[in-house]
Amino acid sequence: MSLQQPKVGFVSLGCPKALVDSERILTQLKVEGYDLVQTYDDADVVVVNTCGFIDSAVAESLDTIGEALAENGKVIVTGCLGKRADLIRQAHPGVLSISGPQDYQSVMEAVHTALPPKHDPFLDLLPDYGLKLTPHHFAYLKISEGCNHRCSFCIIPSMRGDLVSRPVDEVLREAEKLVRGGVKELLVVSQDTSAYGVDVKYAPKLWRTGMYETRMKALCEGLSELGVWTRLHYVYPYPHVDDVIPLMADGKLLPYLDIPFQHASPRILKLMKRPGAVDKTLERIHNWRNICPELTLRSTFIVGFPGETEQEFEDLLDFLDEAQLDRVGAFAYSPVTGAKANDLPNPVPEAVKQERLARFMQRQADISATKLEAKVGSVQTCIVDAIDGELAIARSKADAPEIDGLVQIQDGREAGLRPGEFVQVRIMGSDEHDLYGEVEYNA
Repeated sequence: MSLQQPKVGFVSLGCPKALVDSERILTQLKVEGYDLVQTYDDADVVVVNTCGFIDSAVAESLDTIGEALAENGKVIVTGCLGKRADLIRQAHPGVLSISGPQDYQSVMEAVHTALPPKHDPFLDLLPDYGLKLTPHHFAYLKISEGCNHRCSFCIIPSMRGDLVSRPVDEVLREAEKLVRGGVKELLVVSQDTSAYGVDVKYAPKLWRTGMYETRMKALCEGLSELGVWTRLHYVYPYPHVDDVIPLMADGKLLPYLDIPFQHASPRILKLMKRPGAVDKTLERIHNWRNICPELTLRSTFIVGFPGETEQEFEDLLDFLDEAQLDRVGAFAYSPVTGAKANDLPNPVPEAVKQERLARFMQRQADISATKLEAKVGSVQTCIVDAIDGELAIARSKADAPEIDGLVQIQDGREAGLRPGEFVQVRIMGSDEHDLYGEVEYNA
């Protein structure tokens, strides 16, 4: 081996939870003295963290593995698709190693075999919060692994197992380290954030000078002490979610909830094996907004689920009208290998699925445009993500990175704004997705 440090290329695919797995692997690689490089040509070995949630993600993962093999030749595979090692081996028999999600040890063992480390403890120093793949000013905080639900369209439990909650003191210490390192926004992620702690019977742990239960509300109370934005993702609308809304109203959490409703027809929700009390859900939404009028609600939906009738789709559109959600994503149902929903009768024709998806997105676009237009003339607290020409690209409290809209600050460069900086913005205009404004100097 040369005198140079061994070099590892890394490709991370999939959701924010997979991104956290990638960050942990990369941190360990750096701790052990590996250099991380950006191109296949520069790497001595390539690690691909795969996604296997839906068929398009499987195809992307297999294509990426093939590309890495063609360009480099030495490829280690991990992540969700690693649970289907036979599929990977059939497509790409030349991969060096295959492991599933969260199996950091197997990844490191495979790297050690292919590329023994050369570590200098006096030179290879890391900040105590590790390496991050996000911009410096925000970070994903994964609080648990796995899921106890068995949604008929989802195979994640078969890849990541049942719910395993991280001890609350461990999560809070990680959050502290991130904040010390300059993070100004924490994005709490898991498969089911509202179920946090149920597997450990909400065991209390000591953090700083107080005891905190391993429970969503207690975790949020602890995070609120750190003085940064905290944003909750993947929250099921259980009754105890009501307990965190006052924290949002008091400014201790961002007034933002990402709730995967998936549908609004009780029958379709039953087929999905999802909670189906739509009336109670709408009542809960109205109560939340009464407590915290600034609350932003984001959700995702599946259109064209097997057996979905035209009337049930119309019920979904009616739900959109009633719920008035702020941010919505949707996709047409597609079969996922291994999912129970594949066996359901009366699949919806592809053309019908796409037509319904277009109608759904147009209905939500009209709602979003109206809600954003109502913000014109207001002053919004925003965090700057990037500078693009004369613009500063920012987000308000209502906008999560990558999945929601943006605030384009027209005089951002002129005002000397920098990524990670908070700024007050006077909103001058809007469209279906984004807001446009200028720096408010009198705020």
